[in-house]
Formats: sequence, C-alpha cells, structure tokens
Amino acid sequence: PEVAFESVCDARGPNARRAMAYRLPSGVTAPPEVAMWGSYAGVAPRESAPPCVATVGEPADTPRQRTKNPYVTGTSVIAFTYAGGVMMAADTLAAYGSTLRYKDVTRIAKVNEHTALGFSGEVSDATQILKYLDELSTSDFCDDDGATLDPSEVHSYLTRVMYNRRSKLDPLWNSLVVAGRRNGESFLGCVNLLGLAYEEDLIATGFGNHLAMPLLRAEHSKDMSYEAAKQLMERALLVCYYRDKNSINKFVLSTVTDEGVSIGEPFSVKTSWDLEAYKNPQQHATGTW
Repeated sequence: PEVAFESVCDARGPNARRAMAYRLPSGVTAPPEVAMWGSYAGVAPRESAPPCVATVGEPADTPRQRTKNPYVTGTSVIAFTYAGGVMMAADTLAAYGSTLRYKDVTRIAKVNEHTALGFSGEVSDATQILKYLDELSTSDFCDDDGATLDPSEVHSYLTRVMYNRRSKLDPLWNSLVVAGRRNGESFLGCVNLLGLAYEEDLIATGFGNHLAMPLLRAEHSKDMSYEAAKQLMERALLVCYYRDKNSINKFVLSTVTDEGVSIGEPFSVKTSWDLEAYKNPQQHATGTW
C-alpha cells in the first residue's frame, strides 16, 4: 500500500544531498530503506522527487573508501637464480589475520612460456593482477605474430601498475616476484605495493626477507646446480616455517628454465622438534601464560 509522508530537509539549499529521514503519519521516523520515496514497493522516478530527497542511485555522503589493511594474505616468497635458470618457492597458506584459513592456495602462477609470478600479501589483489597479466597474454595470442612479453617487460608493466595504484592512494597490497628465462639469460625482479622495483639474483618477500636472506647470501651461487639449489631452497623454507607463525609446512616449488615454466606439486620439508628448548618453552618466559 502507498504510504503518505513528508521528508525532513535541512537548510543547506534545495539541491544539497543528505541522509534522509522520513516523518510517517504516525510520527515514527523510518530510515530511507524502509520508507522510500513514493511507496514501500519501489522508488518513483528521480525527476519526481523533491530537491531535498536523496533518491536511489545517488552517491553516498560518506567519502570513497580505500583498503587500509589486507585481510586474506600470503607470507614469504623465496627466489634465486642458479646455473639452469631461476628457482622460486612459496607455501600454500592464505591466512585470515592470524587464522590459518585457506591451506591450498598456490601463490605462484605461470604468466607465459618464459615467465612466472609469485606473490605475497592480499590474495584478492593478486587475483586482480593475474587477471591483468592474463589479458596481456590473451592479446599476444590473438596477435598470432609469435611475439610474447619478455620477463623484464612483465616486470616493467607490473611496476607501472603498482605505482599507478599507489599514486591513487589505493594500492594493491602485494609484493610481487617476477622470475623468467629467455635466450639463455635469467631474470629475477621484485615489485612492492609502492611501485618500488629492483632486480637481483636472490629475492625474498615477507618474513623471508629477514629470516631467509642471511642464509641465501652466505650460500647462494649463480652457477650452483639444480640439486644444490633445491637443497638451499628447502633449508630456507624450513627456517621460515620454524619462525613464521603464518606459514605452514606445505610448499610449491617452481623453476623457469630454457624449457619453460614448471610448477611442481605441493611438498613438505623434514622438520625436527626434539631440540632442548622445545621441551619446556615456558621455562624462561615472563608472565603467567
């Protein structure tokens, strides 16, 4: 049934928008979603509404919001070069705050035959970035001219994307690792949410930048074999798993070689919890808990 009411306007002018309240015949004030302009059943055409009524479809009075904190996130990505190409690894956890919520998320993706991408940070933002890259790969395929993006070109493109979003004060909350190999040359670069980019022979994001980098700097060599590189990677992953609470013992290993991009099946590293300090972890702790 139609409801008769009169709107409550303030004195800011006939064209000002505002959050409206409505005065029903009974004297009860109802919000706009209950007492809508015209009837309970729908909304009258915009032009029929008086100037002081904020009709459906107009922007809200509140300012546009930005993502201030990431919600579902991934932790470290570790990557380095070796004699045959580039090796990269990350665990499969997407944590909701401190909750180990999603345990089967592959945070390494194939961009094209020469390039792989690993990411830390907000999973939904990384999904959007992968969508951008998929559009580029689709465009290359449709051109059908045999040309594809080099790893360095993918890295440069992502630098522009991240810096553009940062400049709009709406960053994509990720650290990206671009690994590639083409024409016998390896490429490894990183881009963060500010658009800060660099190239290096060994890269770690998240806590791995603090926990794994000392080990990598001490033992990494550009001409190390695949077997030696895999052993070093497993040691670095083990260090991160021991000390990062937002990590799980389930990892994905990827290599980029002259043959292309390979992303392996999930695996676990061998752990040992029989250290003396683990037997009574509260022995030297302060506080009651």
